[in-house]
Amino acid sequence: MARPKKYVEPSTTAQNEANKAWQEKNKEHNKYLNYRTRARTFIRTMATNDDIDELLELIDERKETLKTGE
Repeated sequence: MARPKKYVEPSTTAQNEANKAWQEKNKEHNKYLNYRTRARTFIRTMATNDDIDELLELIDERKETLKTGE
């Protein structure tokens, strides 16, 4: 027997407006968070061994760039 679904109240209009305002005010940080979430989701759910190997190479290159750039 399946579990009953939990009731989730829809967001209020005020909350939606607050979310929109935050996103407009923090566009760059919001973009960063979205990219990070997409990358993690891809790695967890779809990445093949070849994808992971390529990503590890890219990560190593990025780490070196950050080391020398700072």
